[in-house]
Amino acid sequence: MDGLDRRLLDALQKGLPLCSRPFAALAEELGITEAECLKRVAALREEGIIRRLGGVFNTRAMGFYSTLVAAVVPPGDLDRVAGVVNEYAEVTHNYAREGPYNLWFTLVTEGEDDAQAIVEDIRLRTGVEEFYLMPAVRVFKIRTHFDFDWLDQEAAEYA
Repeated sequence: MDGLDRRLLDALQKGLPLCSRPFAALAEELGITEAECLKRVAALREEGIIRRLGGVFNTRAMGFYSTLVAAVVPPGDLDRVAGVVNEYAEVTHNYAREGPYNLWFTLVTEGEDDAQAIVEDIRLRTGVEEFYLMPAVRVFKIRTHFDFDWLDQEAAEYA
């Protein structure tokens, strides 16, 4: 990852321009072509540095119900169960964790009953019995930004 990749990552975290060709606008800001911008984004995705490109919405303001769900999954069964969980469009995040509750995912639905129905469906499809739903009550963190610019500054100090 070079300095331009780090500048690209910083710019992507701030958000894409709302226009018909957002990557062209982003490329212009970075002083590169749209094709180079798209090529670099694709490479960063392929390397696993970028996992997802998408909007972040205030689901509560839009009238949706959001809950964090923790499950107790036999360790040897994590991949299978995670695969089933990931089939639901309402799941926005899914992570393996240490400890007894070792699979955590975020579920966004139209209402609490819909979330309960999806968890019950996952229970029936996977055989996992223990789920703990923790609905969002208050938002504490709405945005995280990783500053990649410091890497270039630090490298310059040692050059």
